[in-house]
Order: sequence, then structure tokens, then C-alpha cells
Amino acid sequence: MFTTRPELSGTFGMVASTHWLASSVGMAILEKGGNAFDAAAAAGFVLQVVEPHLNGPGGDLPIVLYSTERQQVQVVCGQGTAPAGATIERFRALGLDMVPGSGLLAATVPGAFDAWLLMLREFGSLPLRDVIAPAIHYAREGYPIVSGVCATIGTVSELFRDEWPSSGALYLDNGSPPRAGTLFRNPELADTYARIVAEAEAVGGDREAQIQRARDLFYRGFIAEAIDAFCRDNEFLDSSGRRHAGLLTADDLAAWQASLESPLSYDYHGYTVHKTHSWGQGPVFLQQLALLKGIDLASMDPYGAEFVHTVVECAKLAFADREAFYGDPDFVAVPADQLLSDAYNDARRALVDTQASLELRPGKLPGYGAEPIHRIAKPDAAAGGAAVLGTAEDTFARYGGVRGDTCHLDVVDRAGNMVAATPSGGWLQSSPVIPGLGFALGTRAQMFWLQEGLPTSLAPGARPRTTLTPSLAFRHGEPYLAFGTPGEDKQDQWSLTFFLRHVHHGMNLQEAIDAPMFHTSHFPGSFYPRESYPGRVAIESRFHGEAIGELRRRGHDIQLENDWCLGRISAVARDGGMLKAGANPRYMQGYAVGR
Repeated sequence: MFTTRPELSGTFGMVASTHWLASSVGMAILEKGGNAFDAAAAAGFVLQVVEPHLNGPGGDLPIVLYSTERQQVQVVCGQGTAPAGATIERFRALGLDMVPGSGLLAATVPGAFDAWLLMLREFGSLPLRDVIAPAIHYAREGYPIVSGVCATIGTVSELFRDEWPSSGALYLDNGSPPRAGTLFRNPELADTYARIVAEAEAVGGDREAQIQRARDLFYRGFIAEAIDAFCRDNEFLDSSGRRHAGLLTADDLAAWQASLESPLSYDYHGYTVHKTHSWGQGPVFLQQLALLKGIDLASMDPYGAEFVHTVVECAKLAFADREAFYGDPDFVAVPADQLLSDAYNDARRALVDTQASLELRPGKLPGYGAEPIHRIAKPDAAAGGAAVLGTAEDTFARYGGVRGDTCHLDVVDRAGNMVAATPSGGWLQSSPVIPGLGFALGTRAQMFWLQEGLPTSLAPGARPRTTLTPSLAFRHGEPYLAFGTPGEDKQDQWSLTFFLRHVHHGMNLQEAIDAPMFHTSHFPGSFYPRESYPGRVAIESRFHGEAIGELRRRGHDIQLENDWCLGRISAVARDGGMLKAGANPRYMQGYAVGR
């Protein structure tokens, strides 16, 4: 198969990510003598600088990692919780029936910073300064801004000028977006991180003490104080069409910290895949595997209608269960063992037939779950098929889109340590920049429902069910593959298709990444305004016309997309003594490096 670039191979180390500068920095850290965890953290901090429309310090971060020293897989949960003041009653009193998708009301505790530093403290080897210095450099000296950032700023430039002046001060040049390829700087963010490093080093030479001091400065020091004041003293226009202050306080930040957890795992044809628990959508990948395990995928054409139909129909069943059962396991009982059991999936698999289902069909497990809310979109041709907005939302919608996306990075070092991480949130376009800090808060609380009795009902201190979902797989009992992608609800569809083509059809990492991709939006979306499009399948037009025609005959609502636009997967692997890597060519940003 033709590929856009070779699958990389070597023996020293591999780094793959959604931006070439982050990949290069990660590799430089390995060359400096750092391990995979040092490299991943350094690359992660650089992603906050160079992809501010996709992630930032105010965002969230799940990590799945394998440590050769500890001989175990662990998950770092960097998903911050809802503020103590975020109750359903509070939002209802504001006249809201959904958490806005932008502004201050949707902010949860920023989790990314503490997650990176927890991983660095527990598994890394280099000093804090070495790991954060590249991000400080690019923020202060500048980096070549990519067209995606400029286009995003362009869509919200009027909002920045009219309503979010602190964002306009950072991202607009005399009222206009920056030009792609020019050097862009964020001196306030550089100062923020430089201050953290300087004050952390003031505690002395102990590496762990410095890292802990940096965590305290963010969550119990000057950053927490600035966030508290900003949320309390300001009201900003959000996607509800009205202006609101925030609910996040310094006490909320002080009460939270990132945590280490065991993964949820599933065995599939000699592979063991490790994912987050149900505070993320990670188990939906495993549920799809459990459904597909009883189907002969290897005999199917990986570009054919039968393959696409089968994968899509199983995805519909698994994602329906996501809506019915998944939530923060500290707050709701989630029957993970039953959802992954052979008996349950044998019965569910029987629902798949030759025609596309147009129903949302969650399973029934007495004592668990709830009937999901199914907000079917009402397409408006003038809006390109998007749902028609109400009057209040129109007030905000005229300023342009606010939807964000995500980053991803993978690292493997010569010792066999592996990291898969999916940072997201804190997008420049979804919340105003906090003056003096140089970054915006996240809006992950939009994933909560404002209805009682659901697994994802809003509750103070609960984790919203995030879509962020890195993956790590063993093969025949040995750590083998770290992979993932941005893409909201599509992450566990694109990465699953990549995995299936690699496992069943023998594609190497780059071949499986480059292969034409597809996904369904049949089930309720995780982001405001939470619509679903029953039967909808988006598919890259590189698929053969006969496959597309057959899918339509089977009842799928086919939405043809550009040849190269679905998926931003990256991956690294350790295959015996050889290390390998591949990265997404779409949008011309992602790269793998290694030797």
C-alpha cells in the first residue's frame, strides 16, 4: 500500500505527536538522557504553546503508561472535577437546561498541569526546568503559527474584539488574526511557567520537592488565586447567549489532585488493550472489541462495505451503552465487568444485521444505568446541516464556532517505557484568556447533563465523562503499542479502525494511519448542544464508489468527506528489539521522529 511517509524504525527512541515541534522536543529530551516520561511531559508542555486551539494549561489530560521499572500499566487521571458550587439547581436558577459550551460556567478544575507533573515525579528522571524549558522558549521567543490556529482565531475574532478583550489582546494584531507561518509569542504564559520554575527551584535541589512545589503553586498558589478572582469578578458572554461569571474557586483547585489508577483492560486475539475507566469513554473501545471478537474481520476487505458496516453497527451499540452506563465511578455504579462479558456481548452482537440501524439501543442491566437522552438534530440546509439554534444561542452564534479539538502524543524509549497521552481543553476559542497567566480555562463541564438520575448528571466534585482516550496494547503478554488520536466522540472509532487494520490485515503503523477513515455520529454527541444524527456515517471519499453505494443501499446516511480529513492518529511500538512509529499526515502537522 502507498503511504505518505515511511513507518519509522530504530532502537533508541520514538516520539509521535500532532505537532512536529512537540515531537522534536520529545526526541531532544531522549537524546539528553531523559526517559519516555520526561520526553512526554516536555512534548506535552510544548503542545500547550503551539496548539492553543486544541489544548492548554487550563485543560484536561488522561495518560496511559507502561513502566519497565514497575512492570505495570497505569493510568494518570488528569480530569479535573466540577466546582463545589456547580449544582443542577444553580444552573436551573440561571434559566439554563444545558451547561454552556463556552465561557466560564463550564470550567472544571484544570487537570493537565498536575497530571504531567505527577507522571514526571513518579516515573521521570530529569529536573523540572529541563522539562518545561522548551515550552517557555517557544512561548517567549515565538513559534511558526499553523493555519489551523489562525483560522480558529479568525472565526472568533469579532467575539474577542467585542466581548473577550483579554483574548483579543493576546491573539489579535490590531484587531486581525495572525498570519500562518509567522512567529507567534505568548509572553504571559512564558512568564507564568518561568515563575513556577524559579519559585520551585527556590525550595532547594531536591527534584521531587521542586516538582511538588510547582504543583502547589498552580493549585494552591498564585495561579489558583488568579483563577478564583477571574471567575468571581467577571461575566462573559457564552454559548447560552448570555453573560455569566464562573463557579470555579481557589478552594476547588486546592481540593483536587491528579491520581494514579489501574487501567480497564480487555483481551482480543492475542492483544490486551488498556484504557481509562468510565470517567472517560475509554471502555467503549473495549466494548467494540468485545462485540467484534465474534466476527471474522480478517476475511473482510478493510476498504469494503462489509467491514465499514460491521464496525459502524457495533460502534452504535457500544456508544449507546456509553450514554446509558458511563460516568464517574466515584459517583455512579458502572457495571464494567458485565458490559465486557461474553454473554452480554453475544446477545448484543445478535442485533447486528445487514441493514443500518436507525435506533439508539443501549443494553439492559437491572440496577444499573439510565435511559439516555437522545437529542436528534433538526438539520437546517442553510446552516450546512447543523441544528437550528434558538434565539438566545443566536446571540452568541453570530460570533462564529467555538468547538475545540484535541492533541495526542506517544513515546517509547530504548528501555521499553511507553506513554500514550491525549491532552485537550483550555481552548483559546472557548473561554477568555486570564490576564497575567496567558491561558484560558477549560469547558469540560458541558459534558454533564442538567437532568437528575443519569450517569453523567452534574454533581459537585464529579468528573465529567471525557472523550479523551489514549490507548496502550500488549501483544502476547509483552508491552507493544501506544496510540491515539484527537477527535471528540470519534477518537474511539478512528483509533479502533487503525487497530483493527493493523491486527487483522497486517498493515504497518503508517499504512493503518494513512488508510481511508470513517465514523458515525449516530449517538448523542458529548459536546454542546449534544445532538445526534441517526444513521449518519462520515467517510473519506477515497473509498471506492461501489463500497459507498453498497453502504447507502444498506440504509446508512453517507456523508462524503474530503480525501484526507478524518483522523489524526499517531502511534509508537516496541516489536522485539525494534522501535517503530507513525504519525498522521492529515492537516500537515503531525510527525513522528526517532532513531
